[in-house]
Amino acid sequence: MIEALHLSKRFQDKKRGEVRAVDDVSFTCHPGEIYGLLGANGAGKTTTLRMLATILEPTEGTARLCGHDIVEHPERVRANCGFLSTATALYPRLTAQEMVEYFGRLNGLDSATLKKRIDEIFDRLDMNDFRDRRCDKLSTGMKQKTSIARTLVHDPPVMIFDEPTLGLDIMTARTIIEFIRECRGRGKTVIFSTHVMREVEKLCDIVGIIQGGKLLAEGTLEQLRQRHRENDLEEVFVKIVTPHYVPEAV
Repeated sequence: MIEALHLSKRFQDKKRGEVRAVDDVSFTCHPGEIYGLLGANGAGKTTTLRMLATILEPTEGTARLCGHDIVEHPERVRANCGFLSTATALYPRLTAQEMVEYFGRLNGLDSATLKKRIDEIFDRLDMNDFRDRRCDKLSTGMKQKTSIARTLVHDPPVMIFDEPTLGLDIMTARTIIEFIRECRGRGKTVIFSTHVMREVEKLCDIVGIIQGGKLLAEGTLEQLRQRHRENDLEEVFVKIVTPHYVPEAV
């Protein structure tokens, strides 16, 4: 389970002064559920997810993953979550399999368990054709699959996906979307950020719309459509994030 509790993150910028990248964001995501964080570029999605994954420390507020506080017990949080971002780098001289093995050992998996997990993941993500190819020789889609594999090799109960299909071809994107859906089916707690409306419609049980670091609206797709009297999700989104919109209580 993920519980974000008044999360805020401020940065100092030489030109703009204090920047509130995330401003008092609270929400809950339950096991067997996909929470979609929907927002334009720069809305605060990535900063929010990086705080949940303990990559960034919040300026104010906190969050709990599987009951562990991200500020007080970040090591326990990391042991229980997998974080995937397009900014996550791979070691270029390692093969895809070596990369996944490395992260499996970092997470304390024994050799037998690690081999079983790698075989299962490589089969599911159709990675066997390039498992022995160096990461610097992989295509964008292959790299993203390798990143997913190393993210979930320790089978964490919480999965955090930050725009996982960005820049991918349609077939690779479909594979990843289906895999995220399977994570929900296996009872994992999944949070998924995107600016692609179609992905939200395909995947998300609950949607949070974020703009300017603030969570402006939250609900199921049907609730958001009814509340804002629009059937098209894009129209719902535009109506919510326009400057004259008064945020609802979330």
